[in-house]
Formats: sequence, structure tokens, C-alpha cells
Amino acid sequence: MRRRQLGNLDVSAMGLGCMGMSEFYGPHDDEESLHVLHRAVELGITFLDTADIYGPHLNENLLGRFLRQCSAPLEIATKFGIVRKPGEYARTIDNTPAYARTACEASLRRLGVECIDLYYVHRVNAEQPIEDTMQALSELVDAGKIRHIGLCEVSADTLRRAHAVHPVTAVQTEYSLWTRDVEAHILPACRELGIGFVPYSPLGRGFLTGTFSASTEFAEGDFRANLPRFQEENARQNLILVDRVQALAARLDCTAAQISLAWLLAKGDDIVPIPGTRRQHYLEQNAAAVEVVLSPDQMAELESSLAGLSVAGERYTSEGMKGLNA
Repeated sequence: MRRRQLGNLDVSAMGLGCMGMSEFYGPHDDEESLHVLHRAVELGITFLDTADIYGPHLNENLLGRFLRQCSAPLEIATKFGIVRKPGEYARTIDNTPAYARTACEASLRRLGVECIDLYYVHRVNAEQPIEDTMQALSELVDAGKIRHIGLCEVSADTLRRAHAVHPVTAVQTEYSLWTRDVEAHILPACRELGIGFVPYSPLGRGFLTGTFSASTEFAEGDFRANLPRFQEENARQNLILVDRVQALAARLDCTAAQISLAWLLAKGDDIVPIPGTRRQHYLEQNAAAVEVVLSPDQMAELESSLAGLSVAGERYTSEGMKGLNA
């Protein structure tokens, strides 16, 4: 597995998003997830992404179990700022310094570590000054509780204000062949400031793998059943994009998922995708995407084939849209 730099944090060129191992994608199996985590390390994936809200708390507890079993050097990223009750999707956003300190201590306990490698503000509350939040996180860095600070789903203006208080190491925002908003402002701002970029949902929550149809039925507890882009009429329109990705994948003898990840990796050495999976087979396919190198002509061909296609549906429901580009 190759390595990449997020600011001055050295990580595997491909990370692993762990959210779906505990929530949002139907029933979960911790033992199977532990096998996947161990296999990820065998493949050279050392950058693992979680958050206190996944479960809530279940995913950090799972990672804590894994870290007790694994002695390999890893880079662990977790997040704070979204507050919700177990079993509810409704959320509030709390970025206050007091909550940052409390949430950090709780994450350290669940993960069983003395220091978190990368600690993100999961969502930004525009009514709470980002400068105050960053000052509190800076104090956690000084205290040895966290090594690096990250922000999720922020605007370029908020990023610059935050970075002026304390260096931001990475920004995590959704970015994929069907979500490219970041290319307008936030990705250029990251590059201007020397900040790494971590795309989450790089496979469009599985849609870009080509394994869905317009009438796919989801398991109980799978939040994609309610997402606008997966609704039948929208999905039918969005499958046109997937068909074009699959056409290139067939020619290159790889999968649509690997093309989608290779496209992101080719967008810059400062980009580290974190596809999530609970299945070893898909983990191995995703990891192999680092060997799929798209030529400039192939990149141009792919982008040309997708130009003019509109993606149908918002990224989230109205509840999930809270705090985006804040």
C-alpha cells in the first residue's frame, strides 16, 4: 500500500471508513467487522475513520476492541460535534469548547488510546464561533490528547478562519463521481493552505459500484432507503452515470468501484479516500484500486462521458443536510 500526506500526517493512500460496521446500513456483525479490520491492516491500510456518533458510540467501542488486538502502527481518526439519541436520526450540532473537551475524553476511553491521531469537528454550527472551537482543540493538542485537527463539511471561509487559529491537517467532505461540489471552493482552499483532503462516501454509498438497480430493496435499518438519490425515479436517472463508469471498467478489466476510487486518487496526491465496507471481498477490491492508474487520456475520456449528466436528488434528507458547507 502506498502512503500519502494529509498536511504533515502520513497515512495509507487508501483509508477505511468504519461507520457502516455499526450503523446506517442494516444489521451489523462485530465479529465479521473485526476480521475485515485485521485484513485491512494486512493489506497495508492503516488509516481508520470513525466518529462518536456512529452507533452512537458502538463504532468507537468496536475500534477499541480491534486496537487491543492489533499491534501494528495505525492512524485513527474520530469526530465530535453531532449529538443524537440512540435510535434517532434527528440531530443537533454542538461545537462548544466544553463539549469538545468532554467528547474527546469519552472517545479516548472508548478507543482505549492516550492520543487521537486526527480529531475532526464532525459538523460546524454556524452560530458557534469556529475560533472558539479551534482554540479548545488547540489546547487538546497541547495537552497531548490529539495530534492533528480536522474539519468536516466546512465552507472555504470557515476553513480559513479556523486555520488562522491553529493549523488544520485535513478536511473531510463527501466527494465522488456523483458529488463534486468540493471542486469549486473547498478543495482549492485546502490546496492554498496545504491541507489534506479526505473524501467520504467515495463510492456514492455503494451506488457507484454498479450493484444497485432502480428498484433495489434495502434491509431494515439501511438509511439509503430514505435518501433522495436512491429513490426509484432518481436512481433510474443516476444509473446512466454508473453505466458509463462501468463501460470504462470493462475495458480496463477492473470494477466500477475501482474506477471511481482511481479517479479520486488521480485528482491529487493530497487526496485519501475512505471507502467503507463490512465485507472482506469488497475491502480487497477497494484496496487494489491503488494499482489502477488512469492515464490523462482515460481521465479526460471519463470526465467527458459524464459531462452534462445531472445527478438526481439531494445527498441527504433535510435532517442530514444540517451543517453542510457551514
